[in-house]
Amino acid sequence: MTPQNAFSNKNNPSEPNTKSEEPGHGILRRDFLKYGAAGSILTATAAAGGLGSLLSGCERSKPAQETAEKIRPFRYSEYTIAEIQTLMESGKLTARELTAAYLERIDKIDKNGPGLNAVIELNPEALVLAEAMDAERKVGKIRGPLHGIPVMLKDNIGTSDQMQTTAGSLALMNARPKEDAFLVQQLRQAGAIIMGKTNLSEWANFRDSLSSSGWSGRGGQTKNPYALNRNPCGSSSGSAVAVAANLTMLAVGTETNGSVVCPSGVNGVVGIKPTLGLVSRSGVVPLAHSQDTAGPMGRTVKDATHLLEAMVGVDPRDAVTKQKERKQLNDYAKFLSSDSLSGARIGVVRQYFGFHPRVDAVMERAIEDMSQAGAVIVDPVEIKTYSDFGAASFQVLLYEFKADLNQYLSGLGKNAEIHSLEELIAFNKAHADREMPFFGQDLLEMAQEKGPLASKEYKDARKKAQRLAGPEGIDAAMEKHNLDALIAPTNGPTWLTDHVNGDHFLGGSSSPAAVAGYPNITVPAGDVFGLPIGISFFGRAFSEPILLRIAYSYEQNSRKRIAPNFPASITMP
Repeated sequence: MTPQNAFSNKNNPSEPNTKSEEPGHGILRRDFLKYGAAGSILTATAAAGGLGSLLSGCERSKPAQETAEKIRPFRYSEYTIAEIQTLMESGKLTARELTAAYLERIDKIDKNGPGLNAVIELNPEALVLAEAMDAERKVGKIRGPLHGIPVMLKDNIGTSDQMQTTAGSLALMNARPKEDAFLVQQLRQAGAIIMGKTNLSEWANFRDSLSSSGWSGRGGQTKNPYALNRNPCGSSSGSAVAVAANLTMLAVGTETNGSVVCPSGVNGVVGIKPTLGLVSRSGVVPLAHSQDTAGPMGRTVKDATHLLEAMVGVDPRDAVTKQKERKQLNDYAKFLSSDSLSGARIGVVRQYFGFHPRVDAVMERAIEDMSQAGAVIVDPVEIKTYSDFGAASFQVLLYEFKADLNQYLSGLGKNAEIHSLEELIAFNKAHADREMPFFGQDLLEMAQEKGPLASKEYKDARKKAQRLAGPEGIDAAMEKHNLDALIAPTNGPTWLTDHVNGDHFLGGSSSPAAVAGYPNITVPAGDVFGLPIGISFFGRAFSEPILLRIAYSYEQNSRKRIAPNFPASITMP
């Protein structure tokens, strides 16, 4: 997601349910080939008729006349990993049944019904993978909390299976990676079922300054499940929507600046943007290596934490995962405690308030909740450099996007249509009717004009941005007040999707942690007219144990997550 202050001085930018204890079995009569075919529709169509025959996501989806009253209740709506594992351990549910239930849900909700368009492709092997995990369970082999749990991946995370990895671009159709991304290897090893890929803002929302978040040439426009005419934020739009709408248990997104926390915030889910280096970047279509990281999304802090545990690891292909400061942890759930707010020193960064009075009101309630739970609130806390690093960071993104993408594309095989940023720009022009029907590619063209990473402009900009966001920004503010965490609103109420004028961000707080490479966790904090608002907890590098503990305690003491009901638009009082 492009930092908003790259273009202006504005600050840049989450119900009780009825559960049944008995799993349904009707969906098991459905043919597995239905889901295998669904997962390869785009590939087969492209092979048969070329790019011109591909249908956009909007064309694939039916009109959104079917709203909540016409949608059948989902048996596993809002279930947690712990609840699912309990059912599996008791023999009341299998991984195959669970995966089939989610595939059925995707068919009814994402591709039909309200047509959320969050899922760009299904894995033809999903049920086979689930059966393998069931077979292991029968002989007593349990890999961990994710054993048999369905997970969706953002479509810029590489898999060497039958699925595509396209970053939402038609230019990367059939350019399959030679091996899984390291984080995918980690997830498979943990027993997760890779159920499919999710739609995203094309090229991680670094294509044009008038882009619409959640739109890609390959996948069309993803919709927000809390109001279908509103935006899901980007770039990990489909991942957040899939989790929010109960199309999957968990999903993985990626962030350069805001692309995990913003979609998580506006879709009412938990999103964790880890410290740079905690999760490997290898095998992920890059934007900018000094800020890129994958991050987990879940409906609860504990579920997202379990996903994070599976993703972390030292990767020989990514040197940043071996840095000395990195804490060698793979059990973050042990830090979660509902009383962790007691005595925690939390700083309120009011520089990121004030863009919407109702968002401020949500934050004031959150602050009061934390105070009542025993937190020591330090208010206000100032990040003195908060408006000083945006321009330098933007220059870094332009330089690194060109260098990193050229390196990635040059490593693709002969089936790839493009092997450089220059060729991507030409491809988009040649297929403008499919790739640029709404907005152009000015960011790609600006990046193409940049020189090598050895240039003085790049080196100076990177050093300045990281110094001002990190040591002189977050670190200085926390050290001055002896803080455990900083808080600010993650997002404003989401805007109407607008393919004419592009996105309309009101405000957010992702930039300091993103530019510094520090962790950031968003948790549902309330809503504005039914549109979710998230609260962000961010802090020092590798402070995930502290932030997770505080975020979990806030979640348990507030419980602001509400499930969406897919209205066509919000209902005003």
